[in-house]
Amino acid sequence: MKYLTPRQYLIMLHDVLAAMAAILVTFAMRFDTAQLAAKTEGLKLFLPAFAVFAAAVFFAFKLHQSKWRFTSVPDLFNIVRASTVLAVSLVALDYVLLSPNVYGEFFFGKITIVLYWVLQMFFLGGGRITYRYLHYARTLQRVRVADAAPTIVIGRTADAEVLIRAIESGAVKKIWPVGILSPSPSDRGQSIRSIPVLGDLADLERVAADLASRGTHVTRVVMAPSAMTPEVKPESILMRARRLDMTVSQLPSLEGGPAVQLLPVSVEDLLLRPSAKIDYQRLRDYVKGKAVVVTGGGGSIGSEICERAIAFGAARLMILENSEPALHAITERLKTELAEAEIVDRIADIRDRARIMRLIAEFKPDIVFHAAALKHVPLLERDWDEGVKTNVLGSVNVADAAAAAGAAAMVMISTDKAIEPVSVLGATKRMAEMYCDALDADLKRRAGDSDKPMRLISVRFGNVLASNGSVVPKFKAQIEAGGPVTVTHPDMVRYFMTIREACDLVITAASHAESDGDKRASVYVLNMGQPVKIVDLAERIIRLSGLEPGRDIQIAFTGIRPGERLHEILFSSAEEMAEIGLPGIVAAKPVQASLDDVRQWLATVEQALARNEREAIYAVLRDAVPEFRGEAA
Repeated sequence: MKYLTPRQYLIMLHDVLAAMAAILVTFAMRFDTAQLAAKTEGLKLFLPAFAVFAAAVFFAFKLHQSKWRFTSVPDLFNIVRASTVLAVSLVALDYVLLSPNVYGEFFFGKITIVLYWVLQMFFLGGGRITYRYLHYARTLQRVRVADAAPTIVIGRTADAEVLIRAIESGAVKKIWPVGILSPSPSDRGQSIRSIPVLGDLADLERVAADLASRGTHVTRVVMAPSAMTPEVKPESILMRARRLDMTVSQLPSLEGGPAVQLLPVSVEDLLLRPSAKIDYQRLRDYVKGKAVVVTGGGGSIGSEICERAIAFGAARLMILENSEPALHAITERLKTELAEAEIVDRIADIRDRARIMRLIAEFKPDIVFHAAALKHVPLLERDWDEGVKTNVLGSVNVADAAAAAGAAAMVMISTDKAIEPVSVLGATKRMAEMYCDALDADLKRRAGDSDKPMRLISVRFGNVLASNGSVVPKFKAQIEAGGPVTVTHPDMVRYFMTIREACDLVITAASHAESDGDKRASVYVLNMGQPVKIVDLAERIIRLSGLEPGRDIQIAFTGIRPGERLHEILFSSAEEMAEIGLPGIVAAKPVQASLDDVRQWLATVEQALARNEREAIYAVLRDAVPEFRGEAA
């Protein structure tokens, strides 16, 4: 036992002394003075040997490994098991001593052994329970001081218990639950760790007023995962809590991490349909141990893909980013997560073909995620040439570099605006899709059946909540400034999803592309759910901020901007859709062009860019993407 810690030695000493004390107290309670005197000599011989045996039993059941401040039912059950083994051992010993050649009669007796069994459990468990209670009492004293905010927990009692235990252990500080509001009728009238269930979700105002009348002014609400589901209408809870001037936090689901940490309730958490079911084990199996390159790694999508690649076990990660502050920010963020992966951060512009080819060749990636792009529709309508250089020629550079470096897959982040495009953004992204599609087909043709060729795919999705330049941060900033909130058109409709869900589905699509065999898909489309009217989104965000649209905050309509359309679409009328058996993703079969045709278009684009001939470039875009009807201004 030399590898035990000093604390564990103390626990072993306590348990052995408890075992000896249980024997002595049992004999003192069971036998009178004369009987006890007759057994004294036997006890003197028995106790040292029993102490050694008890120590071995306790060590075998690992009683020394449990932390007393967290003593639980499994720990107490372990004590019952160890005490039972000792008691059964005494029964066996008693029958040996009963032999005429040894002692000739029972030394203990059945009643004595049963009494010992009860006392042994009491002595072993009593110290632990007492220690836990004293620690619990100290915790209560600490959290109930002036800086601990009286808090109402909203959600099922099973979720609330997770938070309460975290508070008791000191993992969550400066709040103290005074009541629980549960959506489950079976929880009513119950009490969880001395915290009562005071009502259901509709009782927030009543419960807060009742507690205030008794001198407890509730200043905080914590929403458990069961209170964040759409059926309980979490936005209503948030609005009502803010009207009561309460700070609202959420207790995230513990899936994917053991830490109990309260987070602010984000507007984005309450705006969407339930997320697609993600097979996280599939993603770990796909990414684990691989070398990953992410272009545009400092952007909203790129940085999230970097984090997910690290989370799923990538061995090496190279972040390519042309913004120095963005590159520094994501690199520092990944370092704080104690990532085991080797992280390489390089300043690079995807339009610099020679540098991109060299960096990716030196890194030798297995997977390349191409997230670098220019994506703001009105800006690209004005600065069309920059859009072509980055979204078309830059994507070609990345695709060629990935193929030359021997990558197994390249994934280009595309957009729903690439479908029957009406903007430069959409047309340039569709042309980049076409190049990846053509190169993918060419690699397949050249490889034949003898080898597994590299896959190049594009993944389309719509707007991402909370990404750089999205409407939600814009609306929140306008609300904080007192309004008005600006919307381009009353009938403007868009698709939305969260950054985390989008990136997980992008990686899922990549895993499918590498294993789809002959059923090759080059374009994947994420299921964006139901489209959302932007004006409805603006009104909900205003209400979630505790204000009333039209009264506290005005909504102003500014008119449709160049390159915008009222309704986004996810598939072209000429495209076939195919289910691939993965929730949240479908495959599209767009019209294909040969690699020679695409390269001819690209050569014309490069020549026109050199001469700054906007009309010539638009003509190429219209030729390559017949649905595009853009005209040079």
